[in-house]
Amino acid sequence: MPPLNNERHNQDTKKHQTLFRLNIVVRVIQSLLTVGVVLLILGGSLALGIGTGYFAYLVEDTTMPTRDELKRDLGNITQTSKLTYSDNSEIATIRSDLMRTAVGSEEISDLIKKAVITTEDEYFEEHKGFVPKAVIRALVSEATGIGSSGGSTLTQQLVKQQILSDETTFKRKANEIILSMQIEKYFSKDEIVTTYLNVSPFGRNNKGQNIAGVQEAARGIFGVDAKDVNIAQAAFIAGLPQSPIVYSPYTNTGDLKEDYSLGLKRKDFVLFSMYREKALSKKEYEEAKAYDLSKDFLKKEAVKADDQGFLYYAVLEEAQDAIAKKNAKKDGISDEDFAEEATYTAYKNRAKKELENGGYTVQSTIDKNIYATMQEAVHDYGYMLDDGSGSRIETGSVLMENKSGKVLGFIGSRDYNTDQNNHAFDTVRQAGSSIKPVLVYGPAIDQGLMGSETRVADYPMKYKDGGTELANATNKGSKTFQTVRESLEWSNNIPAYHIYQKLIEETGSDQFAYDNYLKKMNYPASHDWGVEAAPLGTTDVTTLDQTNGYQTLANGGVYQEGYLIESIKDNEGNVVYQHEAKPVEVFSPATASIMNDLMRSVIDAQITSPFKSVISGLDWNLANADWVGKTGSTDNYADSWLVLSTPKVTISNWSGHGEANIPMNDGSGDRSANYMAYVINKIHQKNGDVFGTNDRFNLSKEVKQVKVSDFTGALPATVDYQNYKLQSPGKEVTSLWAKDGVTDSTFKFGIGGTDANYSSYWKAYLDRIAAEQKKAEQAAKKAAADKAAAEKAKKDKEKTNSSEKKPADKKED
Repeated sequence: MPPLNNERHNQDTKKHQTLFRLNIVVRVIQSLLTVGVVLLILGGSLALGIGTGYFAYLVEDTTMPTRDELKRDLGNITQTSKLTYSDNSEIATIRSDLMRTAVGSEEISDLIKKAVITTEDEYFEEHKGFVPKAVIRALVSEATGIGSSGGSTLTQQLVKQQILSDETTFKRKANEIILSMQIEKYFSKDEIVTTYLNVSPFGRNNKGQNIAGVQEAARGIFGVDAKDVNIAQAAFIAGLPQSPIVYSPYTNTGDLKEDYSLGLKRKDFVLFSMYREKALSKKEYEEAKAYDLSKDFLKKEAVKADDQGFLYYAVLEEAQDAIAKKNAKKDGISDEDFAEEATYTAYKNRAKKELENGGYTVQSTIDKNIYATMQEAVHDYGYMLDDGSGSRIETGSVLMENKSGKVLGFIGSRDYNTDQNNHAFDTVRQAGSSIKPVLVYGPAIDQGLMGSETRVADYPMKYKDGGTELANATNKGSKTFQTVRESLEWSNNIPAYHIYQKLIEETGSDQFAYDNYLKKMNYPASHDWGVEAAPLGTTDVTTLDQTNGYQTLANGGVYQEGYLIESIKDNEGNVVYQHEAKPVEVFSPATASIMNDLMRSVIDAQITSPFKSVISGLDWNLANADWVGKTGSTDNYADSWLVLSTPKVTISNWSGHGEANIPMNDGSGDRSANYMAYVINKIHQKNGDVFGTNDRFNLSKEVKQVKVSDFTGALPATVDYQNYKLQSPGKEVTSLWAKDGVTDSTFKFGIGGTDANYSSYWKAYLDRIAAEQKKAEQAAKKAAADKAAAEKAKKDKEKTNSSEKKPADKKED
């Protein structure tokens, strides 16, 4: 269309809108004239003139909606949103926590319709959207604060519920009137009352769920369809919309209220209104009023477990967070303000409504086949975690792509129907020794405090209080100085304690590891990170937290926050939200590669976990993947952890009782290893590429490979000890360092330990050297004696052979 014609078209449309508004204003004024006569008699002609002029002013900018627009808004025709897997195949449609089932007019009893009309809008069949005297009464009440401001028609209530807000301003009230008249123009009375009954809130049902729509009310309160209610039931239902929660007979748990008399009194009021308006005969009214409605209230019923289970709720929860953050950022809300509970809740609720009704497509990172296989695996092999006590041991796992942080799959529990706590993302438990790589060893190596062969004290000791012993899982100290590698392989607590104390001493802060490392990986803030027992894993974490920590090490020290939502698009395909990678370097590449080298030793040594042997028995090729990882357990084996990485993915597992701090029988480490091996093998059988069996962790070029003494873990040097000058004790080995920090060997060469510990270690060394020398001397003497004996034996043999030989006979002439 040429610009001129388009302009003329717009002008015609505007002219039509203006004439239409004027027509409505005239009709409103005509309706008000009757009341105006009374006002005139009372001397209120001036007020009437001002009022009608003011009304015209208030609605002059109002655009009249079309019939289709009104139908959409009034019918609450929301666009269904859906959740999908990474391949865009559907997980589920997003459901609202407000239970609503819309039904047609023929499926709603006339008793309910009459009950609502006679109670809420006695002039419903006569008015054209509003009742003038009621409007004036409401406006006077708003202006003076005297009297009641009620009196809205059903049509006005519908406008207020579905189109306008609840604010009480004159402009909103004027628009409410004009829109009500528009609705009356386009829709029949039956369509209006049917829509009202389908969209109005009706309190709660016997499951404690919020309900809307008359069908959900009939089913959720009396267990019948809306078309089959009796008179008393119809009256009770019709009375609910005025104050749904107050009049509802149920609490938010689905229990019957101790006192639900307010709802019954409201029911009696509705019955009287029906009788007054001749919708009921006297007999019907009296019988319905005398009817014992309480016997019809349904008993409490538990909400059935959702078919979608953990996947549906986990993806939906993160989608809500993504939309909430986007909206807050758009509104200029700072991260600090957004973190406040009230602000966060408000934006979360807003996001929830958007997702329920916005026609969005939420694409997750979840691989459909991997997720399904993990559910099959926990179903088939979960029993392997049970400890023989008769109690069911629960579990949670997360499988994450290292380079991106994508969650490819997870296990929430053994069975969603019996345990709906999501042990992958929500359950928090003490980390045990599984925290050591990210809290203790990684930071210490990254700060240049130690290398892979640095020696650490492992002698019996007590905490600083002097009374509490610190012990390893298997002993009270091996009474030696272990290498860093050995201490991690054995998962010993005493060396980890000394390393952590060294880190605190060198940095001057007991929160240094958290502030500079764990915080960057979104581990939870806690004062427990600074306590003496912190390196033993006393802080509560989720399985996702641990997965992300090990993902960081497996990804060259770069943290990629674990995530479930790839994108969110509206119904037209426009991107509403797109995940953006925000990599954070936590550890240097050198540190990360050293840690992976150390954790490879943990898996290969099989001191704390037989995982490598079990997986080898299941699939030799899968066992050849470059597995690195760490185990962990807490006091009395209440929790068991196994976190494993290959260069491509990280998979974690927590197991324990559903309730915290309940001990398991010994052997949880072996049970976890068996279970995880079978789970991993099952995933591998369905997707042979997921674990990257041909990929390898390599030492970073930044790693410093230093030749050190295997005895001290430090550079070879002459050491003064008592009256001895020891020349480069021990043999040379290669120690891996992330920074220049290795020093010459001295008497106190290691981390932790007392003077007595070092003296004992050196004395043991000298004793060993002396014993070796004595043994060497004895061996030399024995060798000399053996040699002399052999020589003597040889001479004796030669002499014997000579004497036994006879002289030759002489020949006679």
